[in-house]
Amino acid sequence: MILAGFLLLAVGATDLVRQFVPRRWIGYVVAAAVIMLLGIGGDALLPALLGIGAGALWAWSMPDDGPSRAGFWPAVVLAALSVGAVMASGARDTAGLVGELWVLRSPFGEVPFDLVVLALGAGVFLLESANLVVRAALDGEHTWRPVDAAAAPAAVAPVVEPVPETPVAAGPGAVDTAVSGGVVADPRQGFQGGRLIGPLERVLVMLLTLAAAYPVLAAMLAAKGIVRFPEISRDGETGARAEYFLVGSLVSWVIGLGAAFLVWWAAHS
Repeated sequence: MILAGFLLLAVGATDLVRQFVPRRWIGYVVAAAVIMLLGIGGDALLPALLGIGAGALWAWSMPDDGPSRAGFWPAVVLAALSVGAVMASGARDTAGLVGELWVLRSPFGEVPFDLVVLALGAGVFLLESANLVVRAALDGEHTWRPVDAAAAPAAVAPVVEPVPETPVAAGPGAVDTAVSGGVVADPRQGFQGGRLIGPLERVLVMLLTLAAAYPVLAAMLAAKGIVRFPEISRDGETGARAEYFLVGSLVSWVIGLGAAFLVWWAAHS
């Protein structure tokens, strides 16, 4: 369990540094130091080191300013390692100095230090790293191709590969189409709130699932579809808005539900 927590925590911290810290090397040093201190104090130095190594590999394979070098596979490997670590071992009987001083009680009983690290790691991962996973999934469905303008039907604008001026926001359902000069732009390009809406949505999905508030969860997901329906209904014949909304939203929800399941499994193992 503690290994899964450090893996997710290190990966999530890496992406938060890349997104919000101007001098990244300072952020990396601070994040690594905090993880190392948690590992030393919690008698889990090896899992902490493995987590830092996973964060470095993640930063290389999942860049924040372009397509993933390995596609969707880094997220699959991370998920498999996290699930395997939780299934292989539960909370430890002793957790070093931090574990001896750690006291956290809840309505369901005392919460062990290892479970808190896992929940913290899952929450941090949902903030920014999950945006990269959603973007990788959307890039996997990216099928823009050049079309001969002379051969294209009069009713169909020629489609060419767009060159975005800024990194694409990777929020679930980030869809917007701009047509200018015979060019159909990437439908994700106009949506600028994905980096905020996506994390909030995933954290709410995780919390509501752990709280067994399934009616509230269903109402929230349905409300998102209702709010987006007018935009999707103007999609025309291309289907781009609907496809990006569905792919982005489903991947985002699966990540949030997966994080909730991971924490739930660890708490009951």
